[in-house]
Amino acid sequence: MTSLKVETDHHGDEAVGEGYQRGLGARQIQMIAIGGAIGTGLFLGAGKAISKAGPSLILAYAIAGLVIFFIMRALGELLMYRPVSGSFSEYAREFVGPFAGFVTGWTYWLFWVVTGITEVTAAATYMTYWWDIPQWVSALVFTIVLYGANLISVKLFGELEFWFSMVKVTAIVGMILICAGILTIGFSDAGDTATVSHLWSEGGFFPHGVGGTLMTLQIVMFAFLAVELVGVTAGESKDPETTLPKAINTVPWRIAVFYVGSLIMILSVVPWTHFKPGVSPFVAAFEQMGLSVGAAIVNFVVLTAALSSCNSGMYSTGRMLRDLALNGQGPRLFTRLTKSGTPLFGTTFSAALMLVGVWINYRWPGDAFNKVVSFATISGMWAWIMILVSHIRYRLRADRGELPESSFKAPGAPWTSVFALAFIGMVIVLMAVDPGSRVSLYCAPIWAAILGVSYVFLSRRNPEVAAFKRR
Repeated sequence: MTSLKVETDHHGDEAVGEGYQRGLGARQIQMIAIGGAIGTGLFLGAGKAISKAGPSLILAYAIAGLVIFFIMRALGELLMYRPVSGSFSEYAREFVGPFAGFVTGWTYWLFWVVTGITEVTAAATYMTYWWDIPQWVSALVFTIVLYGANLISVKLFGELEFWFSMVKVTAIVGMILICAGILTIGFSDAGDTATVSHLWSEGGFFPHGVGGTLMTLQIVMFAFLAVELVGVTAGESKDPETTLPKAINTVPWRIAVFYVGSLIMILSVVPWTHFKPGVSPFVAAFEQMGLSVGAAIVNFVVLTAALSSCNSGMYSTGRMLRDLALNGQGPRLFTRLTKSGTPLFGTTFSAALMLVGVWINYRWPGDAFNKVVSFATISGMWAWIMILVSHIRYRLRADRGELPESSFKAPGAPWTSVFALAFIGMVIVLMAVDPGSRVSLYCAPIWAAILGVSYVFLSRRNPEVAAFKRR
């Protein structure tokens, strides 16, 4: 197995020699960035988090959102230094070492496979709102349809994601406006009882103490997983130097509106004690308001959100596998593209593994979502860790004049990246304390051992695997 090299253009980013088409425009990149963080973590996982933390969940989302902004600005600086489709895997390979790039690429691929399972599980759950059909049937149909859509072209992927995200954004903004109307005008069944005092009158702002809030951080961080997806699009963006910084700079306001703002409104209209784990808080809120049609609409929106995230997962897995293959760290078969420039075999292999979600839905239809969330969280956070470590090392070398300065410097760096690393470390410790999420930490060493053995085997067959070569 040999490492495949490609030509680079005068900006240093990957050119058409890699085979991809720069089919993602500014509006598509913006909506991918906005919609990437709006998925089942917010629409489905928030129900469990509200029941565990109460109104203090708002604070958890705000603090975690600040950390996410630090991560995204670190990624943004790296992207402007060298925009590549391999993204985090490439940076880990350059600034930490070839083995780190190998682990990052395969772990991020695994994250999206597992996330695809969670998203298709959530979508199957939402289907039961209208029809009493087995979850596994819906999961199978969704997986096959999204796989087919991902093989057409990157331009169509971007267009689908644009409209998927538009539906999600429009729905959340509409829900916020409806809740604001209930609070000010008092219409609907919840009009007489809706009040901002619900945020502290039902057992206080921290009804289960600060400890209860801290234990929700893994659910909160899971909700933000996929914000880094914009980095994977770098190799297929028409104008990465312009579109990517703009997309990353939307992080603060989208977190403020979609997470903090929506939760403030929902929990002001309906007391937090009315929400239950496994039930979308958005659907439950409309039902409490007596707006059954609104609940059906929201259920459709969250179904769209789940399918959107699964669609993004299939997109990223194919690209990550191809990046690994181009560096000799994956089967050469994964380097092949369709005529329209999509990674055929990487996407097919990933979609086949996502069918495991169909079996999970068949075996454990009531608990499928929670069984895979914790493992998705720990594998996804590894990408964030590598982004931050790579960024810190890049800044040290750039400050010494060894590397060119990025045109999109992260404010407060490298200390903001150090703080974000410490925060992620705290979340991992909390996951170890929580029996419900500890299983993911049991799986991590097994996955690390598999990668370690595989890397040794590949390095012996092809010494180039253990040597970083900028492509």
